[in-house]
Amino acid sequence: MTRTKKSGMKTRGGRVAVIGALGLASVTLAAGPAFAKGGVDITAPPTAQVGKTFTVAAHGDDDAAGYLRLCLEGRSGGPAWHRVTCGAVVPTGTEAQATAQVKAAQRGALEYRAIVYGLTSPTDRNPVRERTSAPVTVDVR
Repeated sequence: MTRTKKSGMKTRGGRVAVIGALGLASVTLAAGPAFAKGGVDITAPPTAQVGKTFTVAAHGDDDAAGYLRLCLEGRSGGPAWHRVTCGAVVPTGTEAQATAQVKAAQRGALEYRAIVYGLTSPTDRNPVRERTSAPVTVDVR
């Protein structure tokens, strides 16, 4: 008499279920969103006197690009933002910084924000906006 090995549907079904579960788990992990780490902070005095100079400073980082550059933008009363200054291009892992000395020419509210740009090389002519800070307001009296 010859003995044959039992290979029923339960055994094959179990293998298929395990392989399917492992495949689904690997696809789920690979398809999850990748979030870049970083941030940007800006500081400015809450008030300033007409004719006096005050400092607006910002620093930020992001790990989504090879190089970073931080720029400061400002506006007074209108919807358009205007570039005030930009800092030096730095490699990722180094904090990008920018500082502006602003002279308050007239009364009113001035708003400033900082923007971190990502670059692929130190001479990249097409920077990508990575992060933008919340605006800070300076009340000029």
